[in-house]
Amino acid sequence: MCAHSVYREEDCRFEYDREDLIARLGGVLDDPEALITNEEALRAYETDGLAAYRQLPVAAVLPDTVEQVQAILRICHELEVPVVARGAGTSLSAGALPHPQGILLSLSRFNRILEVDAERRIARVQPGVRNLAVSEAAAPYGLYYAPDPSSQIACSIGGNVAENAGGVHCLKYGLTIHNVLEATLITIDGDVIKVGSEAPDAPGYDLLAAVIGSEGMLGVVVEVAVKLLPEPLTKKVMLAAFPTVEAGGEAVAGIIGDGIIPGGLEMMDNAAIRAAEDFVHAGYPVDAATILICELDGSEAEVAAQCDRVRKLMERYGATEIRIAETPEQAQRFWAGRKAAFPAVGRISPDYYCMDGTIPRKHLGTVLKRMQALSEQYGLRVVNVFHAGDGNLHPLVLYDGNVPGELERTEELGGRILELCVEVGGTVTGEHGVGMEKLDQMCVQFNKAEREQFFALKRAFDPKGLLNPGKAIPTLHRCAEFGAMHVHHGELPFPDIERF
Repeated sequence: MCAHSVYREEDCRFEYDREDLIARLGGVLDDPEALITNEEALRAYETDGLAAYRQLPVAAVLPDTVEQVQAILRICHELEVPVVARGAGTSLSAGALPHPQGILLSLSRFNRILEVDAERRIARVQPGVRNLAVSEAAAPYGLYYAPDPSSQIACSIGGNVAENAGGVHCLKYGLTIHNVLEATLITIDGDVIKVGSEAPDAPGYDLLAAVIGSEGMLGVVVEVAVKLLPEPLTKKVMLAAFPTVEAGGEAVAGIIGDGIIPGGLEMMDNAAIRAAEDFVHAGYPVDAATILICELDGSEAEVAAQCDRVRKLMERYGATEIRIAETPEQAQRFWAGRKAAFPAVGRISPDYYCMDGTIPRKHLGTVLKRMQALSEQYGLRVVNVFHAGDGNLHPLVLYDGNVPGELERTEELGGRILELCVEVGGTVTGEHGVGMEKLDQMCVQFNKAEREQFFALKRAFDPKGLLNPGKAIPTLHRCAEFGAMHVHHGELPFPDIERF
């Protein structure tokens, strides 16, 4: 039986001798502290960034060599034990939530930067290396790693690969998938394979694209080669205040429509502005309905020309105040509030639930207005912080987990928001992954035949379904239970809406 309501009976079909498993794992690991079975010690691994979901694994293992990972996976393959790989545990979709009948495979000891090749602009790193540490190692060469999630000080490259993480600069420089060249992973039966290439293309099918964002369901990544980019010659950061959220959304569409692709283009509503200002004192205009933070980079002449164009566009769309950072310190303050928005919101509510839907930019104003109506309908506050430039929304639903039924109402509201994103031609996730959080909404996004193809790909890598079972892809039974109507590819009930 499943030990936690988050997992369903269909996900909990594994039977084996636990004492035999623990004994065999202990024989693989040199360090006795690398095998954790004590319930109190396991509490450190019971949840990831989506703390509303908690589950203890049978054991946690912390290998420090590729050979140990291979041996662990071979044991689990033989005994048919579920395996959930974990990096820093910052996932916001329960992607690293342990399985109640499985082991938690922590890659935290794989934390070395193996190589920084400045001439080829490549870094080779282990999966436990922090995102920010890559840019810090590349900085002496005038280089950096572009994807920069708000959690970059803590999140690891392995987790970034698993969830296809982005960040505030993904509009111009792309997500993880656009910045990783090659990955080395270990299959469930212990084989080491490489996908991708340091060359412009790799032979055969593009398996790297399948692995990035696969949430550890296809293999365990043990090494990654990432692109490094030269630091821009010039950067200018602008902050604009708008009297309505809709005006800010229209300004975003106007900037992109004018052919300008900023390095970053972020939006925060009034509740997020006030929370961030109280937390980091970034100097935000706290009376604004919304602010845009726009970073332009390139040559000095190019940035100067774009600044002038963006200023005029913002004025045209009703900006009440426009500031341009005069010093690197001021630019850092503008960004500090945005990057600290999630913890800042944590100071004004006992709990919050972070969503991750993506929509076409032209529907930004409409979706924000309808989200406000949903917020009022459910009696729950929604704070908006998001990557406005590429339409990646991060609504934060504020709730109190100690109030009976409030988490369930919050999840329902979150589901309605994601379904709204699909309705207007978007997707249920932009960079946080599906995990366990968005399984029901995957039933809305994809039809039966599409989901079967997802499972066929997983079976090709993991025939027994041992790697991160119950995540990312909803079963046909679950979707039948959920009773969701598929609306992807222009099918009913919105055949006239443009779709990705």
